Amino acid sequence: MDDQNQSQPQIEITIDAPNDTEQPHREPLIIIRRSSSLILTKFHGGHFRISLSLCSQALLWKTLGDPIDDAHAFQRVLSMLPSNAFLFLWSLAFFTLISQSLLYILRCFFRFEMVKNEFFHHVGVNYLFAPWISWLLLLQSSRLIAPTTIYYQVFWCASVLPIVVLDVKIYGQWFTKGPWLLSTMANPASQLSVIGNFVGARAAAQMGWRECALFLFSLGMTHYLVLFVTLYQRLSGSSSLPVMLRPVFFLFIATPSIASLAWESIAGNFDVSSKMLFFLALFLFMSLVCRPALFKRSMRKFNVAWWAYPFPLTVLALAATKYVQEVRGAKAHALMLLLSAVSVLASLALIIITALTSNNIFSQNSQEHSA
Repeated sequence: MDDQNQSQPQIEITIDAPNDTEQPHREPLIIIRRSSSLILTKFHGGHFRISLSLCSQALLWKTLGDPIDDAHAFQRVLSMLPSNAFLFLWSLAFFTLISQSLLYILRCFFRFEMVKNEFFHHVGVNYLFAPWISWLLLLQSSRLIAPTTIYYQVFWCASVLPIVVLDVKIYGQWFTKGPWLLSTMANPASQLSVIGNFVGARAAAQMGWRECALFLFSLGMTHYLVLFVTLYQRLSGSSSLPVMLRPVFFLFIATPSIASLAWESIAGNFDVSSKMLFFLALFLFMSLVCRPALFKRSMRKFNVAWWAYPFPLTVLALAATKYVQEVRGAKAHALMLLLSAVSVLASLALIIITALTSNNIFSQNSQEHSA
């Protein structure tokens, strides 16, 4: 028996204890992965409001800094703005837009179902226009690329093509009474689709592509009239906007403002049609400012929806600069200065607030795609 026991092979079981030295190296990787996953989950098209505001602000500073013949004293002071300030603002807008675009591309790869749900959401689908509008605004604000160069034309085509594709999808549904019936889907954010056409038309007119500019402008103006009447009648879809998204009502100002700028580029001067659109935007601005109770509940806690304020104010100030060049009066210059100051202060305040609350900007549960 002893010989048999000695002849049997002996098996040794060794249990390795966890190496405590590896845990500290793994924890940062786990934290980075969780943070990246959280950002891709919480990031959505509504965050492109930041790029819209910064790119339009860069365009405003470029317009104010351009030399003008026979300018008023106020305008000559503004043309003396330091070029470094504009360069910093343009660079900030560029890097912000690049970062957000890369984030959304990653979201399309790793969170495709969320992007799909966003596309079929009555509010979220409109912000798919926002990145392309931002690129067009940034292109128009650039001092490095002239509108007559091939680079400008290639960038314009790359930005306008997705807008036209989205137009065909959304406007086609409105026209054929598909599942996206206008009376139930329309909301103030729907104006972004129209704004995309107007911004593209303005850039096309600056390139000298008048026929393309007229095509985009007619497409935008036709649907703007239909959309404006629908929203004005307060049908069922118009009241489906969550309380926290009340700042989106300021897009009522942006649409006629950018339309006046687009027509000014097509016509060659700020004529009667451009003035009528500018006056409409000015009236809507005063109407919203006189109703602070409408935005009171949405201002209790900071949300990325606050960035819906600067973009409309900035394009209204841009329209005022073109109006001043046509009217050339002290009162018109005072109005332009007031609107420009309001837009700059609003943008600066939100930049500071966003920087101070950057740690939790992606941790907020947005109601845009759950309402």
